[in-house]
Amino acid sequence: MASLQQTWVEALSRESGIRRAIILHGEILDVYQSPRNNHSYVPIQSIVCSTLRTRGFDDIILWDSFQGVRNVKPARWEDIQRGMLPNTGNNSQQAYDMGDIDLQDTQQSAQGSTPPNIDDFLPVVHYYLTHKSQSKIAFILDWSQYMFTTNSSLSEEDRRRLLMLSKSMNNAPLAFKDKEEMSAPSNLLVLITTSLGNIPSIFYQGNPCVKDIAVTGPSRSEREAFLDHESSKWNFTDNPMYVKSKFEDFVDATEGFSTRDLIQVARLSQQTDMSPITPEKIINLYRYGEQKSPWEDLSKEKLRTISEKLKERVKGQDFAIDKVKQIIIQAFTGLSGVQHSKRQRMPKGTLFFVGPTGVGKTELAKSLAEFLFGDEESCIRFDMSEFNHEHSDQRLVGAPPGYVGYEEGGQLTNAVKKRPFSVLLFDEIEKAHQKILDKFLQILEDGRLTDGKGDTVSFAETVIIFTSNIGAAEVQYEDADRNLIDEDDIRREFINKVQQHFTNELKRPELLNRIGHNIVPFNFIINDDFLFAIAKSKIKPVQEKLKEKYEIKDLVFVDERKALSSILSSHNKSMGGRGVQSELGQKLTVPLSMFLFYYDGDTKGKRLIISQEGDKPEFTFHLE
Repeated sequence: MASLQQTWVEALSRESGIRRAIILHGEILDVYQSPRNNHSYVPIQSIVCSTLRTRGFDDIILWDSFQGVRNVKPARWEDIQRGMLPNTGNNSQQAYDMGDIDLQDTQQSAQGSTPPNIDDFLPVVHYYLTHKSQSKIAFILDWSQYMFTTNSSLSEEDRRRLLMLSKSMNNAPLAFKDKEEMSAPSNLLVLITTSLGNIPSIFYQGNPCVKDIAVTGPSRSEREAFLDHESSKWNFTDNPMYVKSKFEDFVDATEGFSTRDLIQVARLSQQTDMSPITPEKIINLYRYGEQKSPWEDLSKEKLRTISEKLKERVKGQDFAIDKVKQIIIQAFTGLSGVQHSKRQRMPKGTLFFVGPTGVGKTELAKSLAEFLFGDEESCIRFDMSEFNHEHSDQRLVGAPPGYVGYEEGGQLTNAVKKRPFSVLLFDEIEKAHQKILDKFLQILEDGRLTDGKGDTVSFAETVIIFTSNIGAAEVQYEDADRNLIDEDDIRREFINKVQQHFTNELKRPELLNRIGHNIVPFNFIINDDFLFAIAKSKIKPVQEKLKEKYEIKDLVFVDERKALSSILSSHNKSMGGRGVQSELGQKLTVPLSMFLFYYDGDTKGKRLIISQEGDKPEFTFHLE
C-alpha cells in the first residue's frame, strides 16, 4: 500500500533541503502508515523524523513544554549543548550515530525529569542555525500552537523569541559555496501546529527562509487504499470489501474522515452489538451518534403515499408537490447529484420555491420534513432578511478565530451538527447579502461547509429549500379583461423572473446553475374551494385542543360551507392562505374562547355545535 499523505511528505522532503524553517499545519492530529511496518500507524512526529532522517539529517531533536527534549540520547544532547561553548574543539561537532531510534522509544526528556524552559532551548537552535556543523541537525518545536499568544496580543517574551528565531534564519550561512555544499541540507527548524493562525504571522509572512506546508486529510484514493489494505479489520454482515460497487460507496461514505477516524470506525464495528451491522449503519453511528438514517426508513410503499400526505396540509399546489416527489424519489434511488460527480456528497435535494405570499411554500417545507423525518421540528428555518449585511455570513458559519463569538460557532453549522437529517429552509433568499450566496455555492457544490472553528459540517443528509417572492408583484393571474391566465404561462413567467433576478441583479448565475431545473413556481390561491380546504386544515388544531383540554368529543358546524364562506368573506385573495388563520382567529376562535370561559357545565364527551343566523360570521355555540 502506498504511503498516506505523500503530497505533504514530499513537500517536507523537498523544502527541508533548501529552507531554514518549515511550518507544518493542518491535520497534525491524524496518524500515518509507519515506514517500518505497513500495518502500523504512527503520529505525525514519527513521519517527520523518518522523512528528515532519509533526507540526510543526523540529529532530529524534538521539544515541547511538557516533555522537553526528545528523540536524542542524553549524552548526545550534552555534546550538542557543549558545541555552543567556545574552544571546545572539533570533537563535539562530530556527527554522532544514534542508530534508527523510534520516536516511541524516546518519550523521556533528555534533560531528566524537568523539561527545559524554551528560553534554554531556543539559544541552542539559534546557535546551530547560524553556525555550520559537521552533523546536520533538525530542531522540531512540537505542539507549537501552545507557544505563542495571538497576533494581536504578543507578549514581550513572545516578541523576543520571535526575534531570536527570525535572526537565526536570516543570519544563517547561505550554503552557496560549491556544489557539494549546495546539495546537502542545512540545519533546520520545524514547527508543528494545528493551525497556521497559531503562529504569529510576522514570523513567516514575506520571509523566503520559511515555508508553510499544509497537512491535509487523506484523499479519496488514500482512503480507498487504507480500506482495501485493512479489509480484514472490519466486522460487517454485508461486507462491502468484496463487491466493487459497494466498496466504492463505502469509500465515498467516509468523505472527510481522517485515518484516525477510519481506525476508530473499524474498532466500533468490532465492539457494537448492533445486528445486523451494515456499512451505512456504522458510518451513521460514528458520524451522527445514530444507528440508522431516516432515509433508510423510506420505502417504495411509503414514497407512494408522499403526494397524499403532503396534500393533507398543502392545498392547491399539486404541481409543486409533484416536483417535490420527483426530487425525493431521485434521492431514494441514489441518483441525486450523480450528473455532477459520482464522488461528491451533495445534499439529497435542492428546491427553489417561488410564488406570491401565503400560497404554502413554507408549509410544504414543514410537511416534507414531517414526512421524511417524522417531526416538523426537522425543518430548520432561516429568515434571510436577517442576513442582509456584509458580515452576516459570520452568523451562519461562526466568527473567525480571535473575534467575539468565535467559540459559539454558526447558527447554520450548529443546527446541522445537531440535526444532520433535516430540511433546511432559507426564506426570502433574495433578501440575503450577496456574500451569503457564496456559502450556498459551496454547500450545493460540495455538500459541506467549514465553520469558523475549522470544523467541516456535512450537508449530505439534508434537503435544501429556498423560497422567494421574486416576481410576485409583477406576475398577474388575470388579464386586463379579468380572465384567468393559464397556469403554465404563469409558471413560465415566474421562472423567467427568477432567472433575470439572479443573472442581472445579483450577478450570481452560477448559483442558479446549481439549482438547475428545480425552480418550483406556486399557484395563486384564488379558488374558493382551496381557501375552504385551507380553513378546514386550520380548524383541525382547534378540534385537537378542545379534545385534549376539555375532552370535547367533536366540533361540528350546522352548515360548514356557509360558515366558512362568511369567515372568508372579507379575506384578501391576493394574500393567498396567509390571512386565513387571522380570519379564523378573529371570527371563530375569539368568540369560542369567550364561550368556553363563561360556560360552567360539564364538557366531557360532548359535541360542540356551531350555528349561525344569516350570512354574517356571528356564531352561536352549544354543547350536547
